[in-house]
Amino acid sequence: MKTVTASLLALSLAAISTAASAQTPPHVPAYTPMRPVSDCLRTDRITEWHLVDSRTITVRNGPNRFLVKLQASCPQLSYGPPTLRFGTSKANQGTAPFSICGEAGESVRSTQPPPCPIQSVRQLDKTTFDKLSAHAKRNGSGADQPTQP
Repeated sequence: MKTVTASLLALSLAAISTAASAQTPPHVPAYTPMRPVSDCLRTDRITEWHLVDSRTITVRNGPNRFLVKLQASCPQLSYGPPTLRFGTSKANQGTAPFSICGEAGESVRSTQPPPCPIQSVRQLDKTTFDKLSAHAKRNGSGADQPTQP
């Protein structure tokens, strides 16, 4: 009788754990890069940027507008001259040297170290870009971006 009770208890626990794991939200990948790469933010074409808060930057290069989210708060972007430099990933330096797509290894930095890792990049429409940029704590141009890989 004890064997039957123990078996029923084990089956019940297995059923409960299976039901609980089925309700667990799916794993969200750390990075979801933009594709195709031709749609990514081109750092050599930046005409303006706006530091909205310590984790959010809006960037424009000509008619294209982007929202750049950082992995963590990056208060050092608020200090020093209004300079932001975007760094591409090592993987893209050979094929797309000026592209920021939201991939692992991309970063942004000011004159104050260390660089801040980028979490995601996505395109914005003009209205959303203007609305977010209006609340920026800091603004700048793309004049400080490197023109050589």
